[in-house]
Amino acid sequence: MVQLLGVKINKVSLAVAWDKIKGFLVDGQQHYVVTVNTDFLVRAQNDKVFREILNQADLSVADGSGVVLAAKLLSQSLEERISGVDLMSSILNQDSGIRENVFLLGGRHGVAAKIAGRYENVIGFTENLDEAVNLINRCQPRILFVALGSPKQEQWIAQNLSKVPSVKLAMGVGGAFNFLAGRVRRAPKFLRSLGLEWLWRTLREPWRWRQVWRSLVFFPIIVIKQKLLMYNSYE
Repeated sequence: MVQLLGVKINKVSLAVAWDKIKGFLVDGQQHYVVTVNTDFLVRAQNDKVFREILNQADLSVADGSGVVLAAKLLSQSLEERISGVDLMSSILNQDSGIRENVFLLGGRHGVAAKIAGRYENVIGFTENLDEAVNLINRCQPRILFVALGSPKQEQWIAQNLSKVPSVKLAMGVGGAFNFLAGRVRRAPKFLRSLGLEWLWRTLREPWRWRQVWRSLVFFPIIVIKQKLLMYNSYE
């Protein structure tokens, strides 16, 4: 476990993360997974409730090259970047060997309905938060993906997971619904490998500029300040 800027992140490879997720689905307990990116880390500096929600997650993975790089700069290490959209895609495609019923909460413009039409393991979906708990309990899914944007999706899971007892694994997935529904094209693999998926998303979704500003301006400042504090403590 690594603690980066006050946020706990599991030091795991993708293979180990899958083993943990599979374990969550058979141990009879409820679990939630968070995929921590640079925007999460910036928000968590001033939002104690959000930071606590992240730190209470059963599995926290580094979703972003910036998170992995920041850990190295602060003399820590993370195994690798683990993308939330890749985790969700693998579960829906059953590539990981996980064959469980899935419910989709959130999204806009009918993207959840489009995903449900493509994957037979999606047994329910809604964009309406007022009906969500009742509908989830009616469908009895084992896995819940929530796409409300951060920190709203993590807050919803923290407040409502106990109300939907059939759900054994919940995860906030941000804009993943848009990618999987084909509404937004994902960055080419070479850009993802270079850690430049944020640039692609900014060009295609310019309304995300606030998130990009936090990640490209505030996040480096926070990391540098932390590095200077560490340096001064060594003197």
